[in-house]
Amino acid sequence: MREIVLDTETTGLNYKAGDRVIEVGCVELLNHVPTGNTLQFYCSTEKQIPEDVKSVHGLTNEFLKKYPTFKNQSKKLLDFIKKDTLVIHNADFDVGFINNELQIIGLSKIKNEIVDTLYLARKKLNTRIANLDYLCKRFSIDLSGREKHGALKDCFLLADVYIELLGGKQTSLNLDREAKSLDNAQEKTKKTPSLAKKIILEESTVESHKKFIKNIKNALWNKMDY
Repeated sequence: MREIVLDTETTGLNYKAGDRVIEVGCVELLNHVPTGNTLQFYCSTEKQIPEDVKSVHGLTNEFLKKYPTFKNQSKKLLDFIKKDTLVIHNADFDVGFINNELQIIGLSKIKNEIVDTLYLARKKLNTRIANLDYLCKRFSIDLSGREKHGALKDCFLLADVYIELLGGKQTSLNLDREAKSLDNAQEKTKKTPSLAKKIILEESTVESHKKFIKNIKNALWNKMDY
């Protein structure tokens, strides 16, 4: 089962007011386990980033101007996520921004299935406070390298949180082992030749058998057609 943990950084909180995506991060999971396959890119934009927003992720227009626009990088995002399930914290925010960017360049909205870890955390932990910092601290996930928000960095943290919400790393490792075991068994079955043999009797043997059983009186098989 392939899933993609996805996060974005933006120029502000409201794409309807003109805010834009300036960073995208993705981490691939197979059977809930990170594979090491990732995607990350920055986007240049004409939308000016306010100072209070810069303090959150540390990205500036000066830094971003050397990177292509979202339009020129949209294909690699769509190629990476394919049609697989997306794991997103507060999915309405990120999906809204991604779909807005796609709409601006004339592309269709993403239709991937979504797992919203914000909703999942509130349901499983029975808590209203469910931001990423809180969840990392609750599950003892190391936050020492998170001085600023970063899309790819936050994806790795969210992947760990997601695993814990599903039951912990041991559960995910067991799922992964079970999946590999099933794959190995199926592959072994394909390679193992069948031991069944088709036995063909000579016609004379069949005729002799028919004559023999017909000489037995009151046998049920005498009432059957051969």
